[in-house]
Amino acid sequence: MSARTKARKRALDVLYVADVRQIPIADSLASEAARATHEPDRAVAWAYARRIVTGVMEHMGEIDELIQTYSQNWSLERMPIVDRATLRIGIWELLFNDEIPEGVAISEAVDLARSLSTDDSAGFINGMLASIAKTKS
Repeated sequence: MSARTKARKRALDVLYVADVRQIPIADSLASEAARATHEPDRAVAWAYARRIVTGVMEHMGEIDELIQTYSQNWSLERMPIVDRATLRIGIWELLFNDEIPEGVAISEAVDLARSLSTDDSAGFINGMLASIAKTKS
């Protein structure tokens, strides 16, 4: 598993914990950062995970608006928490991180959904991110 794949999983963990515990994402990030200081072998993955979470926080309004716009018949509140976090990461990588090719961002998000969420989640996330990618200028 690549360092960036591990970082996406760690970023998902941070977003998931914040959502489940109903705490600010920044608090979840700080908690994970404190834990990461005791795991120096994960430093490379942690740096990108922090960048993802920070990026999602900075663009949360726009990201969530896109999710609401493109998720037909699914409100943010109705989505599984893992799917919501995965979409936020995928959209951030698609629209706000020029280092990641669109296909990689979508594929990585689909893989996260396939391994961590419901049977239907991978297809849902693939369709959402593909639609959002088409709007990228």
